[in-house]
Amino acid sequence: MTHHGEGLRRLTRNPALVAQLKEDYRAAPLSPADRAMLDYAAKLTREPWTVREGDVQALRETGFSDADILDIAQVTAYFAYVNRIADGLGVAVEAEKWEEIRVAQQSDSQ
Repeated sequence: MTHHGEGLRRLTRNPALVAQLKEDYRAAPLSPADRAMLDYAAKLTREPWTVREGDVQALRETGFSDADILDIAQVTAYFAYVNRIADGLGVAVEAEKWEEIRVAQQSDSQ
């Protein structure tokens, strides 16, 4: 979330929401569809072997199409893959990037 939090802050222009999403998305003020999407993504990330048709149906019930659900699953899986590759190779964010993130967070809180 650190890398993408900066982009989300720019997109939403809501640093408080982004901070809450980073802390615990379940306590953030989200639409039912956004909450369902994040619940699904969290489950797919943390316990993929437990995902069932009912999880997909819950997304449909909040208005997601099958194409949307495929996108959600693919993006979730992609980030899991990339993060595992980076972690597995010991890749770290460059010091300059951390400084950019710190400066962006400061400007958002002002």
